[in-house]
Amino acid sequence: FHALQQAGKIRAMGASNLDAQQLSGALEVSRKSGLPAWQVLQPEYNLYHRSGFEGALCDLCISRDIGVVTYYSLASGFLTGKYRQQSDLAQSQRGGGIGKYLNPRGLRIVDTLVEVAEQSGAKPAEVALAWLMSRDGVTAPIASATSLAQVESFARAAALSLSADQLARLDSDSA
Repeated sequence: FHALQQAGKIRAMGASNLDAQQLSGALEVSRKSGLPAWQVLQPEYNLYHRSGFEGALCDLCISRDIGVVTYYSLASGFLTGKYRQQSDLAQSQRGGGIGKYLNPRGLRIVDTLVEVAEQSGAKPAEVALAWLMSRDGVTAPIASATSLAQVESFARAAALSLSADQLARLDSDSA
């Protein structure tokens, strides 16, 4: 690890999809063995999928100063607001995987995203990413773009500042 780091081949070492117990165990083995420890974690985390990261795993990442780079930050595109009913799923090749979000909770989350986006002069995807970036323990979200317009939108999300009321509403409606 050290040789690769010195050669500029890697900057940090990370893992994906570990729970708090697995990460804690890996960190303890690294400490006891004098080996490099994970410095970055990549969990699935977004307004729809919160329970796997929030709580013990988030607390551990904060206490051990582990960077968190979330994946599926837009829930495969569901949090863009484009998908509100079954017929919308045909809009995308990813549509088949999005159907699982079309339930009362998912639709409530999207409704809130759309309302906050309208209040903010932003797009729902920008609000979803801004919410993620406001969360304790999150270093940065990963979001896939298929066009320059989407990349530009994601950049706007980094500058979007949501009010305390908007954040609280997103939190409660996605709980």
